[in-house]
Amino acid sequence: MPRFAANLSMMFTEHAFLDRFGAAAKAGFKAVEFLFPYEFPVEEIGARLKAHGLTQALFNLPPGDWAKGERGLAALPGREDEFRQSLAIAKPYAAITGVKRLHLMAGMVEKTPANLARYKDAITRTAETFGPDGIDILLEPLNRRDMPGYLLDDFGMAAEIIADLALPNVKLQFDIYHCQILHGDVTTRLRTMMPIIGHIQVASIPSRNEPGSEELNDAFLFAELDRLGYQGFIGGEYRPKAGTEAGLSWFAPYKNR
Repeated sequence: MPRFAANLSMMFTEHAFLDRFGAAAKAGFKAVEFLFPYEFPVEEIGARLKAHGLTQALFNLPPGDWAKGERGLAALPGREDEFRQSLAIAKPYAAITGVKRLHLMAGMVEKTPANLARYKDAITRTAETFGPDGIDILLEPLNRRDMPGYLLDDFGMAAEIIADLALPNVKLQFDIYHCQILHGDVTTRLRTMMPIIGHIQVASIPSRNEPGSEELNDAFLFAELDRLGYQGFIGGEYRPKAGTEAGLSWFAPYKNR
């Protein structure tokens, strides 16, 4: 049976961020994820997780200046020192939340040989930094419609990088929404890429609303993940169409199992 994590950056936004943990638990979620925790005290986040019996499924490493459009530092030229510092910033958040998966964003940069080499070096450094803590480093391809100019915009490219580096704690973050927009053929890609998948996310296509509300049969995909033996979390990284609680009918068949 699939295990779902509520993405608190997109779900339960009717509440202040720190109150979303309780709202997610009340709705039946046993795990949460979010984009970035760094503007909140790590002890407070840890306390909310503990108080509500929640598992921290995933969060992102620092992305640079998000407000200015930066989406990761890993491949950016001249930002190597800042990138290394960002790993140190994330360390206490990983330790206190107990998270076992961190998403490393590539950045908005051209696909030149130098940038790709820098990206691979950054992945290696990150994997070595967090590997002793039992943490997987995830690479997520993002679609070109929502994120034009993002370096990692192809699932095949991600798979090639993972194979080339051959690091046991570098895995694929398979976002069904991004895969469908980039490539289609989601089920076949899940079957083919399952050995390297570390985390899955879901939203409807094309509007990024509740799962199952548009072009994909998400119930079939969730059952397929069971058939494939997937044991990780599925993150609900979507924008509720008319309030989070009002749109949770898709989750009802799974929350008490």
